[in-house]
Amino acid sequence: MTSQTELYHELLGQTKALIGDESDIIANMANVSALLFERLTDVNWVGFYRLIDNELVLGPFQGKVACIRIPVGRGVCGTCVTTGTIQRIADVHQFDGHIACDATTNAELVVPVKVAGKVIGVLDIDSTAFKRFNEQDEQGISAIVEAFEQNVIAHS
Repeated sequence: MTSQTELYHELLGQTKALIGDESDIIANMANVSALLFERLTDVNWVGFYRLIDNELVLGPFQGKVACIRIPVGRGVCGTCVTTGTIQRIADVHQFDGHIACDATTNAELVVPVKVAGKVIGVLDIDSTAFKRFNEQDEQGISAIVEAFEQNVIAHS
C-alpha cells in the first residue's frame, strides 16, 4: 500500500509530466483535476475556480455539476481568495457562510493559485468524509499547485 507521502510524490511527478510542455492554462487545469480525482480516495469533486472580475468562475473540474459563480469572500473558496491562505475544513457545515454546491460534501480543501503574489484562482477538493484532509494532504496539494503556478509563469 502506498503511503500518503509516496502518493503525493507520485502525483507531483505526474502533474509536472502532464503540464510541463503545455502552455494552455485551461488544458492544464483539466488534466490536474482529472489526475487528482482519479487518484485521491474519498473525494467527490476536484476542480478549479478562476478569479475573473472579483468573482470566482467555475473552471475545469471532475465531479457533479457545481456552482458556476462564487463571490469573493463567500464560502470556503471565496474565503480562500480573500485571505490568500489554504482553507482545510474538517466539517463544512460548521463553516460560517458555506455554500453547498453538493449537499453530500462534508469536508473541503481549497488552495489559492497565485501568480506574482496575486490570487488568480483556487483549486477546490471536496469529500463526503468528515475530516478527510490532513496536513499531508495540504502539503501535497500545495506542492502540486506550486508546480501549476510555475508552469503558468513559465508560459506567460
